[in-house]
Amino acid sequence: MNKLELKLPPVLVALLAAGLMWLVAQCPLGAQILPAGIRLELTALFLMLGAIAGLGGVMAFHRHKTTVDPTKPENASTLVTGGIYRVSRNPMYLGLLLGLTAWGCFLSHLLSLLVLIPFVLYMNRFQIRPEERMMAGLFGEKFELYRRTVRRWL
Repeated sequence: MNKLELKLPPVLVALLAAGLMWLVAQCPLGAQILPAGIRLELTALFLMLGAIAGLGGVMAFHRHKTTVDPTKPENASTLVTGGIYRVSRNPMYLGLLLGLTAWGCFLSHLLSLLVLIPFVLYMNRFQIRPEERMMAGLFGEKFELYRRTVRRWL
């Protein structure tokens, strides 16, 4: 199982989840869950929140001149704890999750929204936990304090 750790870029995982959500939405078993009037508004809201979280995380990393490459967390030069990182330890992944939630709202199919669960489970196990081990090794007690005070997702 460890062979999957840090192997698939999170954007690719999100794209695979989005494709799976679309496939599931083609199933006639699930009903449309959102009325047409609110569907687009919720889609836009989650898309906007996802963009704010994700881009806020990327911009913070660029400001601190540290890597945004999620497959090589050992290259991190700085522990970023300010800005959006005061709210979430993983705002870029939160942005992907909110983007997938927007897609699920657009599809408006209950079964497609259930794909969000394995996405979060996969990200926790194969991306975030290995990153956190590396951050603990790189930044020691400073990371542990940060980990104890800021939630993983929200």
